[in-house]
Amino acid sequence: MTGEIQNTMSDEELVAWVLGVDRRIVVLGSMKKRPILKASDIAQETNRSTQNISRALKEFNEKGFITCLNPEKTTWKRYTITSTGKELLEKFDDMFFDPN
Repeated sequence: MTGEIQNTMSDEELVAWVLGVDRRIVVLGSMKKRPILKASDIAQETNRSTQNISRALKEFNEKGFITCLNPEKTTWKRYTITSTGKELLEKFDDMFFDPN
């Protein structure tokens, strides 16, 4: 599944989903840093396996937080953040990094 979908999770469920698996935290951090996401780049920067990061990217894609730019490919997929993904980043910034 690619593209944006309406996320029906509450903020608490969303936080629990992201924090429930550390690979999602790694990808969330990468979403903040770059417009194009590739599993191999994130894996190299974080000393994780490409498979581990690919799985997290697939999970974020299925939730509509990112979208695949080349879905026809079976490897070397590239992703970009969606407006729903930007909202997710804003929620995490507000919950965990807002100084107010």
